[in-house]
Amino acid sequence: MAIWPGSLAGAYGFRHELKTVKRWLLMLIVPSLAGGALGSWLLLRTPTPVFERLVPFLIFGATLLLATQELIARHVHPAARGRAFIFVFQFLVGVYGGYFGAGMGILMLAALGLIGLTDMHQMNGVKNVLAVAINGIAAVYFALANAVVWGDVLVMTAGSLIGGYVGARAARKLGRTFVRRAVVVIGVAMSIALFFK
Repeated sequence: MAIWPGSLAGAYGFRHELKTVKRWLLMLIVPSLAGGALGSWLLLRTPTPVFERLVPFLIFGATLLLATQELIARHVHPAARGRAFIFVFQFLVGVYGGYFGAGMGILMLAALGLIGLTDMHQMNGVKNVLAVAINGIAAVYFALANAVVWGDVLVMTAGSLIGGYVGARAARKLGRTFVRRAVVVIGVAMSIALFFK
């Protein structure tokens, strides 16, 4: 509930880069919404301990995928990473995002790299729009299910909005290479922290 406004602010921060990737947005918005809806539905109906044990491994795997995506993209035939692959992958990311969400952005960045996007700012813009779809539909479901602590949401939403917009501006100034390396470092740190948690 508190995260999707930050993604919206981040998408606005990358609005210029998004103009050149509209076809990917149109294709990936549907699996994002469907996956987010299914994931949020599953969250309120299934126990989470086993899933939480898998999370650090999932985040580390996504981080590794992002770190090596350029190398993989050069050696994997384009047909193997076509539209069907990314559609299914994004649906699964949506399920993951609606259910838990930690590291969802890293998963999306890795997938977008495998389908041929190389500009980190474009990838971040697409990722933020898709995150709005996934978290937005999950937020609506959680609100309707009366599963939201509204006091916490208000405080976290303010931080999410500021962080999303400032983060987009900072990423543009710091450069694409720095941002990619920073995301990999953050992903590894998240994996380690969640593993020991």
